[in-house]
Amino acid sequence: MAKSTNNSSARLEARVNPEVKALWQKAAELEGRTLTDFVIASVQEAAFKVIQRHQILKLNREDSETFVATLLEPPQFNEALKTAAVSYKQKIKS
Repeated sequence: MAKSTNNSSARLEARVNPEVKALWQKAAELEGRTLTDFVIASVQEAAFKVIQRHQILKLNREDSETFVATLLEPPQFNEALKTAAVSYKQKIKS
């Protein structure tokens, strides 16, 4: 878990219905934490998972083999790709 290098903090407020708060409170108590500590830790863990899921590309075996084969032996450019490259370069210049 990342630690702050200074003592400053930012406030975050959220409104939840009483049932949700009671559920969170029960979970926090079962872990011996305050509700605030429980919510912060849970949100931070969820944030790390979301970021990791979006930063890591996972391929199945067949896709991995196709990817590596394409890197090792790239296909020849066809006319459509050549035309698209020229068009892209013209748009970037203007």
